[in-house]
Amino acid sequence: MKVLRDRILSDGTSLEGVILKVDRFINHQMDPYLMKQVAIEFIRRFSDLHVNKILTVEASGIAPSIMLGYLMELPVVFAKKRHPSTMKEAYIATVHSFTKQSDTQLIISREYLTPDDHVLFIDDFLAYGNAGKAIIELCQQAGATVEGMGFIIEKEMLHGRELLQSLGITRIESLAIVDSLENNEIHIKEDQ
Repeated sequence: MKVLRDRILSDGTSLEGVILKVDRFINHQMDPYLMKQVAIEFIRRFSDLHVNKILTVEASGIAPSIMLGYLMELPVVFAKKRHPSTMKEAYIATVHSFTKQSDTQLIISREYLTPDDHVLFIDDFLAYGNAGKAIIELCQQAGATVEGMGFIIEKEMLHGRELLQSLGITRIESLAIVDSLENNEIHIKEDQ
């Protein structure tokens, strides 16, 4: 996706420890027009799937998921990182955050994820695959089916795709694939 690739190269920053900082347009300050373009591309790539719900993780996956849900006219459910006192019955999975170097529980109410759900998971980054793995666990607990996973940016060198494929996910789409951040330089694969 050329517009995304160009934006990463112009406004993204590579930091030590394979960190790609895109908070200028994706995960702190957001560009709604870019989010719309991202959603349209996800619709194009997943048009053959039959889904009835979009799942994501708070907070950075919410913006692209909401835009996608709006355009597809589907509900969006985000896994919470804190268990609200108003949520009585929930599915819970643990995810390790590479950026924060800590474990967090992801929580989805049993009311909003059921065996009837065929879900599309959307997130900002695919790195080690930990968030995707936790979503798979939550869906398994609910008896829901993960039909596909979409990521705005994939850090290919961290092998998250391989983890998700080993867990049975066959449809993974990444809109920009970073194959190297060596020497704090961003290298993105050309569109496939």
